[in-house]
Amino acid sequence: MANIVGVIFLCGLAVISAGRVADEDVLLDFQRVRQLRGLALNFVGQVKDFDVKELSTLDSRVPSQEDMLCLSDLTTLMTGLQSGQYWALKMLDSWGSIPSGLLTGNRFDLGNFDECLKINHGVSLGRTIQGKYCFLSVSPTQAVGVQGSIIGSFKTATCLPASCSATQMNTFVSMVAKQLLNVSIPSSVMSISESSCQTSESVPWDGLTIFMIVILSVMGSLVALFTLWDYCLGKNQDQLPTIVKVFSARVNSRALFRIVEVNSSPNVIDCLHGIRCLSLMWVVFCHQYVMAALASNINLFHAISWEETPYASFILHGFFSVDSFFVLGGLLVALIPLRMMDRTKGKLNVPLMYLHRLIRIVPLLAIAILMYLKLMPIVADGPRFGSGYSGKVDCENGWYWTLLFVNNYNEEKCLGHTWYLSVDMQLFIISPIMLIALYKWGKKAAAGIFVLIVLLSGCLFATIMVNKYSLVLKHSSMDAQKDMYFATHTHATPWLTGFLFGYILHLNRGKKFQLSKVVAWSGWILCLAMIFTSIFALYPYAKWTGPELSTFAEASYYTLTRVGWCMALCWVIFACMNGYGGLANSFLSSPLWQPLSRLSYSVYMWHMFFQEINTRSMRTNSYFSNYTIMLNFWSTFGFAVLFAYVMHLVIEAPFGGLDYFLRPKQRSPPLVKQKSQIDDNGHNNLEELKVTTPAPAEN
Repeated sequence: MANIVGVIFLCGLAVISAGRVADEDVLLDFQRVRQLRGLALNFVGQVKDFDVKELSTLDSRVPSQEDMLCLSDLTTLMTGLQSGQYWALKMLDSWGSIPSGLLTGNRFDLGNFDECLKINHGVSLGRTIQGKYCFLSVSPTQAVGVQGSIIGSFKTATCLPASCSATQMNTFVSMVAKQLLNVSIPSSVMSISESSCQTSESVPWDGLTIFMIVILSVMGSLVALFTLWDYCLGKNQDQLPTIVKVFSARVNSRALFRIVEVNSSPNVIDCLHGIRCLSLMWVVFCHQYVMAALASNINLFHAISWEETPYASFILHGFFSVDSFFVLGGLLVALIPLRMMDRTKGKLNVPLMYLHRLIRIVPLLAIAILMYLKLMPIVADGPRFGSGYSGKVDCENGWYWTLLFVNNYNEEKCLGHTWYLSVDMQLFIISPIMLIALYKWGKKAAAGIFVLIVLLSGCLFATIMVNKYSLVLKHSSMDAQKDMYFATHTHATPWLTGFLFGYILHLNRGKKFQLSKVVAWSGWILCLAMIFTSIFALYPYAKWTGPELSTFAEASYYTLTRVGWCMALCWVIFACMNGYGGLANSFLSSPLWQPLSRLSYSVYMWHMFFQEINTRSMRTNSYFSNYTIMLNFWSTFGFAVLFAYVMHLVIEAPFGGLDYFLRPKQRSPPLVKQKSQIDDNGHNNLEELKVTTPAPAEN
């Protein structure tokens, strides 16, 4: 999850002062805003009295050709308004006003985006006046130096000729305000930024965009070609050429949607599919709240009361879903290679192990960076899409940190949610050391890993105590997020817990544990108690007026729950494997989870692509509520799954199939393809599975 607590924390800091303001402060804010409201309401009525000649004094410098062109278009606009021309009235009609609901957190009036951009008025042969949509940032409290005001700043839409730059627009707006309101408004109070402006003219494709289009076109053409080959010439699926199996959408779709019978092999852990999918949905759901908090809400201040509800704990403590993935990752990294090492007498091909991981992760990650940067502005637009992808600057400056899997330690997080891949890769890189140690020294090495878990837990506890960190919303800070959420060593504990549990399963492979009903029920009661404690223990302290939580208590909570959650998850897996899962095992082991489980890595990569498009392309304000966000979640998740399927066929499966050429020739292609799809846990926790385990449905 991409810094969910930090984002919501910043929103919380922005709105918390709203509940603690004096009535006289609110009155002063409204008086200042009322003056600005007159700028929008009285403009039409007084435009006939506006002195067009004064526009020639755009600023003190010598006017350039661009200034003269802007001046000419503004003069034409004013003339059109005076004579009531339709195109000029549309340009003014698309303006926003003062947002309604400032006291409930509305900070945007989006105007009419499409009406502005569709303006195209011919003024002479070969030249037209087009609309340019920009946001006018207004900070009325800056005029009198008020800090922490309930009104704060807001943005309203403007529409002026496209020939004018933001600087020229600022001069024009200031002159209009001075003439209509008889006051001089500094740029710190009211200004337009060029980065917020948009026109109907599309930006020419640069070399990187063309490269992306070529790559997608070539891959799509190859998939289409070999799929036709498969359908027309492939009479026997077992005798298809390797290159056809790698690119054929038919072959890859069969592998993706193949349903493996539950309990088909004692080596299969069927419940992992359900755990993986539920964790993925939890992550996407939490990210939906992050994007909702950043949307143009008319009731952002509602987040104060929302945060105090028990339901909010599922979102604020959504980082446990990430810990679930780390547990699965550690379990698989231990379980499968150890089985292979038993067959090869301790030999582990580490370079090949790394190569398989890179083949599976890097192609989709690289194309995702390109598509977030270059495709998003092509396929979507909207009032708040002026600067393109929100992480554009970070990707342009630090895309290589993401491909090097170290962006969790870097400020420039290109594709912020990929910090998880970096942590997982770093832990994967050191896994051969522990695997070899476990094979050679067995339980002694396991004891060493247990000590390491204790030491890392102590490190987390000490970090919180020394720095007095807090992740409770009302006291959290960005430094706490950086040190306690993104750092690899803070997530090594759940990964190592899963790794150690995988070793235990390896030692007891083929065994069925016989537990009494008392022990089984006790295990489930403790498991559920740990899960609910992890999510709801801080609920009384999350309230803005609730009791304060000591640093020691919070340090103890985060240290113990980070281990306790993982142990609870390990119990669920253990119980399901040994016949004590009951309804939980029936639900988690359902074959219906298998296709989504194999597709989960691609869904994880693309879900924020659609969440950002949906949030920033909206033409009207939204309403912050659980019901609205839930509806948006299901629509976004559906689009993400469909798009992930397409990208799986075009990018992920073909590149993932390249590792077939690295395997021994006696491996059958259908088996290999099934392994490459089924064994990936959605976040590429273990790639060497595909060359080490014969059971096609094993996780």
